[in-house]
Amino acid sequence: MKIFITGVTGYIGQKLALQLAGDGHTIHALVRNQQKGKSLLDHHNILLFTGDILDPDSLLNSMAGCEQVYHLAALASVWHRDPQSFHIINVKGLQNVLDACLQLGITNVLFTSTAGVVGDSVDGKPVCELTNPNPKLETLYEQSKVEAEKLLKAYIPKGIRGIIVNPSRVYGPGLLTESNGFTRLMKMYISGHWKIKPCNGKSIGNYVYIDDTINGLIAAMEKAKPGERYLLGGVNATYNEFFTLVDELTGVKRKMYNVSLPVMLLLSRIQLLMARLFGKQPTITPPFVRKYNKHWIVSSKKAEEEIGYTILPLREGVSKTLNWLNQPV
Repeated sequence: MKIFITGVTGYIGQKLALQLAGDGHTIHALVRNQQKGKSLLDHHNILLFTGDILDPDSLLNSMAGCEQVYHLAALASVWHRDPQSFHIINVKGLQNVLDACLQLGITNVLFTSTAGVVGDSVDGKPVCELTNPNPKLETLYEQSKVEAEKLLKAYIPKGIRGIIVNPSRVYGPGLLTESNGFTRLMKMYISGHWKIKPCNGKSIGNYVYIDDTINGLIAAMEKAKPGERYLLGGVNATYNEFFTLVDELTGVKRKMYNVSLPVMLLLSRIQLLMARLFGKQPTITPPFVRKYNKHWIVSSKKAEEEIGYTILPLREGVSKTLNWLNQPV
């Protein structure tokens, strides 16, 4: 089968393209830079097409003959000099892909959103697909993803078999991009370059191993009904539990410092000011500090029951990741 994928030079997109190519499918991979694409996607079943989701003509050329579309391309940065870029890339880009699908007669479209659009947990209860979305999302990234989800649903009556998947905090071997933030954090921590427990380390997040995410995307495309969404989560754990596990597996306990919310906000505001003045990408911004101060407890029961989604235990996933990072385990 011929499959079109956007975002193939990103963390999840590269893994997905290589997995599907390895399964025998022909992948039409949209890339803006041929050289970068060749270095990351070296497989005889992957065909590179130069283009951009903001260029409709390049989409029509690269999607021709495909039966399925996985749309992963997005602006997922903690900051961008032009805030409108989040809407332009994440919403308008999806609209261009959907319009191309209609012109070419492609109906099977899977859109990768984020679990963050559902919002944080209230009273310690896990969020699920039935949770009422939080209207006060902190980041422009999540706000744009909410818009994009609404857009996709509007195309279903037009004949698009649209499916939404919402991964949580993905980690594991692969490209160390912003989308692989917690693997980057692990690398910094074990090398002694990360010593901060955000908001005293007590906030709960949901951590999903990369292979589970990839398998979940493919299963959703194959088994989900049009209009359905699936939270592709993993294991719920606090920062303290996460880093304690890393300590246990490496056998080395590293000194960390509890940093309160007011201090984290101050540090992030300084970083944001530097970004605005000098264009240097900040490590974190105030919206993300506020986000990570909350509990993000996720249930993936629906995905487990309906599409056969499975979750790797956190210890096993972190162990695999540390092995990949060449740490003794």
